[in-house]
Amino acid sequence: MNRAREGLRVLEDTARFFWDDRALFASFRKARHALDTATRAAYPTLVGGRESGKDLGRRMAEGTSRDWPGLVAANFRRVQEALRVLEEYGKVFAPGASVQFKKVRFRMYVDEKKALRIPN
Repeated sequence: MNRAREGLRVLEDTARFFWDDRALFASFRKARHALDTATRAAYPTLVGGRESGKDLGRRMAEGTSRDWPGLVAANFRRVQEALRVLEEYGKVFAPGASVQFKKVRFRMYVDEKKALRIPN
């Protein structure tokens, strides 16, 4: 969940502060809030289950510096992959939320093309 929301926040702030793109800003914000709504009831349980000190990814090396397209592309991938994981686990633990994760993931595919100015 954190991974998806963090990636969305990077994209949201990029659209807001660097691109000045109201439509993409609104779409990213709406997606982030949809994730909040889908998981709000389970949030205390999710936070309680987090073991940050034992997280195997905690000590992974960060990537080197990127250019703008690389930063944006990396965060779209981060969000899309995290949503796919949430969708798959949601099928087991929260089928109603799984449908919401899938909707947001497909919205991100559309927004990625818009953000990267790739024609349909």
